[in-house]
Amino acid sequence: MGRRYDPERRQRLIDAAIAVVGERGIAGLSHRAVAAEADVPLGSTTYHFASLDDLLVAALDQVNAEWLADVERWERDAPPEAPLADQVAWLMGQVLTGDRKRLELEYELYLAALRRPSVRPIAAAFLDRMAALLERRTGDADVARTVNALFDGMLLQILLTGREFDREEARAAFARVTG
Repeated sequence: MGRRYDPERRQRLIDAAIAVVGERGIAGLSHRAVAAEADVPLGSTTYHFASLDDLLVAALDQVNAEWLADVERWERDAPPEAPLADQVAWLMGQVLTGDRKRLELEYELYLAALRRPSVRPIAAAFLDRMAALLERRTGDADVARTVNALFDGMLLQILLTGREFDREEARAAFARVTG
């Protein structure tokens, strides 16, 4: 019997890795756990991804692409006359009223770059793309990077402390940064 053709297997493995990290955290990511989640033979994971870092990079790349698509939609649809601070605070509120587990997963994958050098280029590319998107609104690369850093910092603090999001507080913080 020949090998079964399964063109979607690599994508199913990436989706499974995201699901495993969402349920168990990065520490729970293994070839075995991903194979079980994807319902494929264990050898499929190492065929498509030589290392766990390779799988982690693919998962982070996919999560980043989804996040960037959402931010691109926001940037495109935001009224150009509205103050940037108002718009960014609104976006933060939308992010926080969405799927909180998904948001935690996204940050866990993103922060994996602290300990895994192979993930750092993906995280750095993501930050560059976010800054470029924000620069369309700010007209200033430094302000765009600062807005992005403040956005990440505020989101992380809310996720870590469980404190309620205060849109006015966020708006005021972004207004101080954007002028």
